[in-house]
Parts: sequence; structure tokens; C-alpha cells
Amino acid sequence: MKEPIVPIRSSTQEFIEIEDIDQDIVLFADGSAAVIMSTSAVNFGLLSEKEQESLIFAYAGLLNSLSFPIQILIRSQHKDITAYIKLLEDAEGKQKNPKLAKSINSYRSFVASTVKEKNVLDKKFYIVIPFSSLELGASASVLFGSKKRGLPYPKPYIFERALIVLTPKSDHLLRLLGRLGLRGEHMNNEQLIKLFFGNYNPGSPPPKLDQIHKDASDNTLNNFS
Repeated sequence: MKEPIVPIRSSTQEFIEIEDIDQDIVLFADGSAAVIMSTSAVNFGLLSEKEQESLIFAYAGLLNSLSFPIQILIRSQHKDITAYIKLLEDAEGKQKNPKLAKSINSYRSFVASTVKEKNVLDKKFYIVIPFSSLELGASASVLFGSKKRGLPYPKPYIFERALIVLTPKSDHLLRLLGRLGLRGEHMNNEQLIKLFFGNYNPGSPPPKLDQIHKDASDNTLNNFS
């Protein structure tokens, strides 16, 4: 007699290394953490030769001035023009001049077909500054590892230590980005949640603001499944 099949009840959350998101910091299951900054970009190809050389020199200076590791993340997604198309449809419906309404209709069709045929991508740029669990201090689980899943220290202590270490690093990096003509910004809790939600749930609409606050009160900010 065959044994009954036991359904798998594990959730996606068990395979995600994110433990929590708080104080604009991402906390991982091993006690490490990170801050993430979003940054603007420069169209390098449109710059003159002198501007390109100046930008390369400034970027080299940025890298050489760093005394800590960083990770540069480029996220490419298909351009979502749904809201823009809806805006054009509303403008076309409100337009009383037949010629202008026809022009808006033609433009709307052109934009939709161009994005579809050319496979237009929306690129976003991020800089990650990591905080190692070794920076928390001596601990048996940190130094020798532990088979038991869990944080090596209480969350409040880890967040406090990570904030002390990461704040001056991120402020220094923001100043360096300004010299390159780039605009950097610390990602807050809500932005981080939406970023990771989009990574683990591609194509799904981001969580609503009231749902985020509800999850926060239930202490389930890291539930992306």
C-alpha cells in the first residue's frame, strides 16, 4: 500500500535570507545587514570627450577613496507605461476638439507600439553597503557558525550596531556621488519592502501602503511570499 503524499507546507519566506526591515536597514538571517541607496544615472554616450574623461577620473577617485566594500546593483525591467497610456486615454476622452483628440489617439498608439516592438527597459541603479555579522563582536554562532537558524544577537542590538557603522559610510558615499553629478538617496522601509517584493514577486502589483503598516504592526515585514 502506497503511503499518502504529504503536501509541502513550506512557505517562500523560509528560503529568503531577509529576517527583517527596520530603521531603513535590511537585516539578514545570519545577523549581517545592509543599507541600500538608489541613485540617478548619467547618459555617458551623450557627453563630450572631455566630459567623459572627467567623469571617469571622478569615478576612479570615488573607488579609490572607499575603505569599505560596496555592491552596485542594476535592475532592468520592462517599461510599464500603463499609467501613462491611461492618462492619454483620459485626455483624449476629455478633448472636445476632434483634431486634437485624433492627434492624442495617434500618439498613444505610437507610444504603445514603440514600447512593445523596441522592448524598452526601465533601468534602476542601487548601491548596497554591507554590514558583516563579524562586526557585532565575539559570539560562538558568529565565529564558528551554528546549525540552528537564528540571529546571533537580539534584533535591537544588531540594528543599533549596524546603524552606528553604516551611517557614516553612507553619508560619505552620498557626498562622493554628488561630485559625480549623481543624486543618491537612502531607501526607507517602505521603498525597501517594495523593492524586495518586486524581486520575489515579478509582475505582481506592489503592496499597498496600509497593508505595509498592518504588516509592520504584526511584525511580518519580511513576509514576501
